[in-house]
Amino acid sequence: MQNGTLLAALDLGSNSFRLEIGRLDHGHIQRTEYLKETVRQGNGLDEARNLTPEAMQRGWDCLARFGERLAGFERRQVRAVATQTLREARNRDEFLSRANTVLGFPIDVIPGREEARLIYQGVARLLPQSDERRLVLDIGGRSTEMILGEGFEARTMESFRVGSVAWSMKYFPNGQFTQDAFRIAEIAAKAVLDEAVNAYRRETWDVAYGASGTVGAVADILGAAGWTPGLIDRRGLDWLSEQLLKAQTVDRLRFEGMKDDRKLVIGGGISVLRAVFDLLGIDRMHAANGALRHGVLYDLVDRQQDRTDLRSASVERLAINFGADAEQVRRVGDLASRLFAQMQKFAGVPPEEIARAQRKLHWAAQLHEIGCHISHSDYHKHGAYIIDHADAPGFALSELHRLSQLVLGHRGKLRKLEVDLGDADFIQQLLALRLAVILCHARRDPDVQGVQLTRSAAHPANFLLQCRNGWADAYPQSAHLLREEVLAWQKTPWSLVLNGC
Repeated sequence: MQNGTLLAALDLGSNSFRLEIGRLDHGHIQRTEYLKETVRQGNGLDEARNLTPEAMQRGWDCLARFGERLAGFERRQVRAVATQTLREARNRDEFLSRANTVLGFPIDVIPGREEARLIYQGVARLLPQSDERRLVLDIGGRSTEMILGEGFEARTMESFRVGSVAWSMKYFPNGQFTQDAFRIAEIAAKAVLDEAVNAYRRETWDVAYGASGTVGAVADILGAAGWTPGLIDRRGLDWLSEQLLKAQTVDRLRFEGMKDDRKLVIGGGISVLRAVFDLLGIDRMHAANGALRHGVLYDLVDRQQDRTDLRSASVERLAINFGADAEQVRRVGDLASRLFAQMQKFAGVPPEEIARAQRKLHWAAQLHEIGCHISHSDYHKHGAYIIDHADAPGFALSELHRLSQLVLGHRGKLRKLEVDLGDADFIQQLLALRLAVILCHARRDPDVQGVQLTRSAAHPANFLLQCRNGWADAYPQSAHLLREEVLAWQKTPWSLVLNGC
């Protein structure tokens, strides 16, 4: 990316939606604009874990306003991520279908550990360089992330289903603060967080930082009341808890430095924060300037090159762990990329877009046989399952699923795929991968001199595979498999035509 490029990150949290816009300047991102709206989607999950129509509408309205601000941005300049509420929501596809349209950019629902990793990146990028061992905490609306790391490297990451919105709704439902309510809420939070004690014990970190949400709100209140700015300690937490008990209800809260959108969730947030302080033996916590959205911005830059894209490392780790045949991976990946590029160049697609799609095609090639580690029978199905359920840093849930569908679809019938078969980009990646697997079936470098794959300009749903004269006679088994492939595509909106094959 060029210096001066504008980048945008959207964080669709359980309590608020946030938009951060920054300008790239020699590896650093300088803020140019920040927008935040209290949407409270976390309050809009019903007992069946479906978002209510009202909660969805609040989200769509906010995203439409953010989308207007992002008019003119290219897709590579923007990334939107959604967290725990949409991880939980059973009807999230209904919300996302319209949300992607009104925003104008795709929204990635990210796994809890990926959220934790990005939070740490955001915090670390805005802190001075140091060799200190850091504990980073983010108490969000419906989840709490804990991370141990040094420098820019997050080493231990976890996400727990406890947060300010969820706990306020459950233990302070009428906005009333009582001693019993706080006691029960803290006990319940400790029950969820108790498994963190060993991994995040006091001797594993030097300094504790809190990001965004509850920690930021508590630090603001304490600072305005005369406590040390940007610092939360046990005495301050005790004082704040006492003030809530004195007020008795949300309506009677009067704190300088407290924003109105925090009043309804402050009880649950403080309960969780006190539980964390007790469990991990924290005496002091610094309020960090960085947050999830900043981590997303820097990750957006890293994704532009394979050597800095964490997803590439995650794929390589999976391939190694499941014993993928490195030579077969190489030959299938190289040929699939070559065939894909032939189609894309014929259609006039810019080289940088081709390169990004080829990287994802290489990932599918690296993983297409990992299911063999479990069973050779239906290994493509085992491989797809592994990918869908893998802990793969750098990936959103939708990205993993798309990758799993390439692996699932690299052989066999196409009707089993859980994708829109009208998605031309996916179909071209899938066709290139399937053809590469066929042509490499002998597990040696294939003779593909004169083999050309193009897409018809007059009939975009038709693909033509051209082979040189005599190729089919020289390689009868490959020719037979290609004829079988033609039949496989006849039951889809697409068709494959062979010429000389």
